[in-house]
Amino acid sequence: MITNNHIFPSLISLVLLLNAIHAVNTGPNALVLNCGSSNSVKDADGRTWDPDAKYLSVGGNSTTAKAETQDPSLPSDVPYMSARIFLSETTYQFPLQNSTSRTLLRLHFYPSSYPNLNISNSYFSVVAGGVTLLNNFSASLAAEALSQAYFIKEYYMPPSEFTILNVTLKPSDKQPQSFAFLNGIEVISTPTLFDEDPILAGSAGNDFDTSVTIPIDTSSMETMFRLNVGGQYIAPVNDSGGLMRSWYDDSLYIYGAGQGVALQANTTINYKGLPSYMAPIDVYGSYRSMGAFVDVNRISNLTWIFQVDPNFMYLLRFHWCDSEMTKTNQRVFDVFINNKTAASEVDLFAWTQSTATPTKKDYVVQINNNKTNNNTEAQLWVALHPTDKTKAEFSDVLLNGLEIFKLSDKSKSNLAGPNPTISDMMKKYQEAQLAPKAFETNNPNKSNSSTSFSVIITGAAGGAAAIGVAAAIFLFTFTRQKRNPNGDAVSTWLPISWNSNSTTIKSSPSGRSQGGTTSISTDAACNCRYFNLSEIKNATKNFDESNVIGVGGFGKVYKGVIDGDTKVAIKRSNPSSEQGVNEFQTEIEMLSRLRHRHLVSLIGFCEDNGEMILVYDYMGQGTLREHLYKGNKITLSWKQRLEICIGAARGLHYLHTGAKYTIIHRDVKTTNILLDDKWVAKVSDFGLSKTGPNMNQGHVSTVVKGSFGYLDPEYFRRQQLTEKSDVYSFGVVLFEVLCARMTP
Repeated sequence: MITNNHIFPSLISLVLLLNAIHAVNTGPNALVLNCGSSNSVKDADGRTWDPDAKYLSVGGNSTTAKAETQDPSLPSDVPYMSARIFLSETTYQFPLQNSTSRTLLRLHFYPSSYPNLNISNSYFSVVAGGVTLLNNFSASLAAEALSQAYFIKEYYMPPSEFTILNVTLKPSDKQPQSFAFLNGIEVISTPTLFDEDPILAGSAGNDFDTSVTIPIDTSSMETMFRLNVGGQYIAPVNDSGGLMRSWYDDSLYIYGAGQGVALQANTTINYKGLPSYMAPIDVYGSYRSMGAFVDVNRISNLTWIFQVDPNFMYLLRFHWCDSEMTKTNQRVFDVFINNKTAASEVDLFAWTQSTATPTKKDYVVQINNNKTNNNTEAQLWVALHPTDKTKAEFSDVLLNGLEIFKLSDKSKSNLAGPNPTISDMMKKYQEAQLAPKAFETNNPNKSNSSTSFSVIITGAAGGAAAIGVAAAIFLFTFTRQKRNPNGDAVSTWLPISWNSNSTTIKSSPSGRSQGGTTSISTDAACNCRYFNLSEIKNATKNFDESNVIGVGGFGKVYKGVIDGDTKVAIKRSNPSSEQGVNEFQTEIEMLSRLRHRHLVSLIGFCEDNGEMILVYDYMGQGTLREHLYKGNKITLSWKQRLEICIGAARGLHYLHTGAKYTIIHRDVKTTNILLDDKWVAKVSDFGLSKTGPNMNQGHVSTVVKGSFGYLDPEYFRRQQLTEKSDVYSFGVVLFEVLCARMTP
């Protein structure tokens, strides 16, 4: 979850950012191509995407197509709404202005429906510079497995003696009517990002002079994870060096209850000797440490778990910047990768000889398949542990950023992994959280190449079983990835493009919609349907009481029918309700831009003749609360309860990480988790939600709103709202589901 502040760039930073974007688009070492487009067009960030046709080699059979639907989660229609369709093997030829440096290659996929094509038939391979990037790849399966509309694959190709990079797409011979497709391509000549060979984990610890290093000059790489540890999502336009990289929240991958604390640097960060393109300053300005509980820290680790493809080597880049320590031997810790010592006695001040100085260090590890089974996935563990060998002043660890790259195999010609499946991912995550590996305590008698570390789970013994169930549900859901374990797709929750242009809703001082200055964005208004009052009355038989299916703080909810046979739920504001035009506005602003399988969908709204009415998809099975207690509708099985909780957690986490800014629901409870006809859970009722870039203290100071029994006590006491308040409320929901008892 996002726990740190969103930092606005200063005017100077903004100028530099615009210059960087301009350099990426117009510089001689970058190509940004909109596949299937005949003209140069700009995306929502102002980047110019050029046509791709002139880079196609002679031969091959390709055509252009337009996507038939535009998913609301797309950040821009460019490059995703146009595509090039490949019906036979076809090659792009991209000129390399600087073949002595690595080339960053991004492939954009939007597996939507295209005219006269069945996207489920699309299986294909992609080969770049002689390296197989994708093999028998299904973008449709990848998107379905991660419940997302679009994704990006990112690769670093090694320096080449050639001045042309060939990228070949070939439809599968095994699949009838197969075709390949591509929506966008970026080809960027990078600066020297990988300036030294990485250290093999387990080879020498902190003795860098004798460590074994692995040459990677000729290795191709795929970006698997790029995390802003302890910080928020960093969008491509805010990346450094004009490389347009995305940096994601790390809390999705933290193991167990030891989340540590996410903090912001309390001093100015300067790059000093490190090139600024290594990572944006926001990465070095936020970090995660273990916190102030010394006794707990000494026997614990701060641990992250990643699902990866077996039988590959992985390069892990650690970004560090200690903005607190002012002398040596204050904070010293060990770094473990898959139970092997990557570095021991890491003292960042001793490394840099100054405070607030960014540095990075690369390590590599081989991930093999588990010989006891045929799993197509493996686990990569990263753990930091305070060491007591040096008698350091503090017992703590620190990490600012982490990048993980898959290295091409021993033949240097393959990076492809298998297609992901939903069932495989669920099984692996349940195994990881319910039956984690047992790691041994540090044993000085063991060799350094296999030094073990302990994973300590702390907490009250009482209620451990219930908390374990809750944690399993929550952690499984929250461990969705930027790349899926096979490297086939990016995060389910991708940034949403927000538009500040607005249109006016008239409202009265009383909060009724008649004559004030409250407004919603034009983007929100365009993304949902406007109903006049006569349409609403016709749908509800003039608000017939027999059609009432619920009553909430906003008003009554009616079952209705629109467009002849489409069932909808119609929420009508009560003039005497405490929830007025602000809640009405918030609901429209939120749901018009949010589209997720586990969020209730807003169809439209009515603001007519003093009425404030919202129209949603009809949820045939009602609320979760209605099914938990004896005498209420259908009693849920344990499997149904688990699936409902997983779905609700997915929706909630999407709110916390999927948008440009954190969205805090503020009213998570069993009556606000709705179930459709297929028992799919959907989070609803966003009238009290809070969002925005103004969380400059890591929280929003606001009056307390919500439902007693579900309220976070810290929020209630301090009136400081964070996404953790939603997590607390969801925890109450989990216990309610587990025990079938109402909150007091």
